Amino acid sequence: MSDFSSLGLSDWLIQQCKQMGISKPTQVQENCMPPILEGRDCMGCAKTGSGKTAAFVLPVLQKLSEDPYGIFCLVLTPTRELAYQIAEQFRVLGKPMGLRDCIIVGGMDMITQALELSKKPHVVVATPGRLADHIRSSDTFSIKKIQFLILDEADRLLEQGCTDFTKDLEVILAAVPAKRQTLLFSATLTDTLQELKGIAMNRPFFWESKSEVRTVEELDQRYILTPEKVKDAYLVHLIQKFQDEHDDWSIMIFTNTCKNCQILTMMMQKFNFPTISLHSMMKQKQRFANLAKFKSSVFKILIATDVASRGLDIPTVQVVINHNTPGLPKIYIHRVGRTARAGRHGVSITLVTQYDIHLVHSIEGQIQAKLKEYPVEEKEVLKILTQVNVARRECEIKLESTDFDEKKEINKRKQMILEGKDPDVEAKRKAELEKIRSEKRKFKERIQETIQKKQHGMQKKLMKQKHIQKKKAEKST
Repeated sequence: MSDFSSLGLSDWLIQQCKQMGISKPTQVQENCMPPILEGRDCMGCAKTGSGKTAAFVLPVLQKLSEDPYGIFCLVLTPTRELAYQIAEQFRVLGKPMGLRDCIIVGGMDMITQALELSKKPHVVVATPGRLADHIRSSDTFSIKKIQFLILDEADRLLEQGCTDFTKDLEVILAAVPAKRQTLLFSATLTDTLQELKGIAMNRPFFWESKSEVRTVEELDQRYILTPEKVKDAYLVHLIQKFQDEHDDWSIMIFTNTCKNCQILTMMMQKFNFPTISLHSMMKQKQRFANLAKFKSSVFKILIATDVASRGLDIPTVQVVINHNTPGLPKIYIHRVGRTARAGRHGVSITLVTQYDIHLVHSIEGQIQAKLKEYPVEEKEVLKILTQVNVARRECEIKLESTDFDEKKEINKRKQMILEGKDPDVEAKRKAELEKIRSEKRKFKERIQETIQKKQHGMQKKLMKQKHIQKKKAEKST
């Protein structure tokens, strides 16, 4: 493995890396940094925890130090937490050159952000939705002269799923210059390579980690097969076990919904476990405060939705527990990537119900590795089952009294208004679409019934004909 100086990095940046405890480049840095410094577009795909952020931060800072002016670099990322983390890396590594950065994410005051943008910071780190809002509504800043456009967690930004960034990205791409360097990084990049080729046009360099295994070797990947109704008891038992044996360990628990995240957090607190939560229904300040408390080990357990599954670098996480089996293998890869980072060891445990076996097979196929069963004393779990179920029900009742679902709907309405949509019109449209879908389903069912009746009638007719032929054959003999 080469060192940073052989990659063409300046002495002052090498010194900054040493101060951060980074002495040698990782594979993704070694392969991607030279072409970036040459001025080429780059697409890098490497495992979580492999140093992808530094692979683009370091070359950008070097280029910026040679010609510092205006908004030099724009970084787009899917979550607020990741935006703050990337900005922090720029800030720390770029300290000797007096780097000025600006974070543009939702949940913060737009006027304050507009003022920051007008001061022409060197680096803007943003989520697509909020930056697109600024471009649509303000002319106090320009990104027409940026040198770098970076998409971190590129596959998440480009996929069309529950959070579709397509319209916002179209606005942003129309506002940046055609002549620029485009850098795209992710742990699961392969699914969207064709889409990315259309964005990167400047002699693009493609690099993907050669290892077929999509998760790091230091990660011990386990599963527990459990009935759905006993899942919470297994979770409490696991936390108790880890707390007893390793009271200094930090644990991340992933679950599928904000509501479930809140209930599980309340449950864990009932059992006196030092637990906090992180989900999109929380206020911005609370999310960052909770993340800071977990990073600094004030709280040892963080229960989160997939808002915390991508890119977040929390070096001290020893265990990741999947309370639900992820529906997509790449969600699993990003979740378990929160542990066993930068050469450290870690454990991931997935709670698998009888309905999730096919999902595990899909995950194993993607990561090219088999999950091993995690040994658990079933008797110990059954001892606490009633207590856990009662605690969960109490937490559900308590949460219902706080109008949690109602707040979710209010937040949805606020988001629609910010996007320039009328919530009532959208609700009507949604109802109409559901009505059309329902009618289509009924129509298909009627066609299916008609086909089945015809098939049944044909079968009866054939049976009757066979019976007549048999009778005739009997008479002739």
